[in-house]
Amino acid sequence: MRNWLAVAAVILGVPTAAAFAEDDHDPNSGAPLPPHRHETRSPITDHFYIRGTLYDPQVRSNFRVDRSFQGMTGTPVNGENDLGLPNRLHQGRVEFMFRLRERGKVRVDYFEADRSGNRALAKDVVFGNQTFTAGQQMLTSLDWRQFDITYSYSLFRNDRFEVATGLGIYFLQVDAIGEVPAQNQRQEVTAATPFPALPLDLTWVISQRWAAIVRGAYLKATLGGFRGWYADSHEDLQYRWNPNFAIGLGYASIRTSLNRRSGTFPGAFALSISGPEAFVRFSF
Repeated sequence: MRNWLAVAAVILGVPTAAAFAEDDHDPNSGAPLPPHRHETRSPITDHFYIRGTLYDPQVRSNFRVDRSFQGMTGTPVNGENDLGLPNRLHQGRVEFMFRLRERGKVRVDYFEADRSGNRALAKDVVFGNQTFTAGQQMLTSLDWRQFDITYSYSLFRNDRFEVATGLGIYFLQVDAIGEVPAQNQRQEVTAATPFPALPLDLTWVISQRWAAIVRGAYLKATLGGFRGWYADSHEDLQYRWNPNFAIGLGYASIRTSLNRRSGTFPGAFALSISGPEAFVRFSF
């Protein structure tokens, strides 16, 4: 019985061994093929990721809301000092990426920063078509929304380094409300615009578990009654806990300066949001 089992094992094993032999040799020449290369998971080889971030930035804002008729400018104010808006956020944000074949990738990011303040005015403030006088208790809210889609193509790519650029579209929205309930005064202005930007992405795989990423986007434009610039930058160092999960620390900055002579938000707006971040990242 044992002899028959041995014979059966040999017979069943021959085709399998032959199959492995065929897989390891060129089917035409019969020459041995090079060994299969093991692909290490890294930000360069990931096909998809989703990242959740805890963001703790400092915020600075300066703006001016002009009257709706030409030639009448509003009062320049600092959102934090003059209106009592908080100068720090504890904010979450979400980002994900799809890789298109080897060199193309699409990244999608969403961020919002909603703030409100309450302060007695130290001076008269012309806020759009309303004038809030000194000494009044003014309630202010300033909301910022940002949704961006970035396509980038790798100009250089190997196991350790990747350099990519392409085109990003940033959909920006700002909404400002000023009111003095005791005097039944209220003014709201809002503006939204798509903003194209030129990105640059750099990735360095330091080792099997460590990687560093630096990226930025910038554009300056003057169109009709609009003038402004926008800059977005990000740097992080991440540790790959396992092939599909990483944790990391980084620093991110959003800066913009916009001027409009007409529309629903005539005036000027400048915003700076920058600070450290901690994140978790799932990928495959």
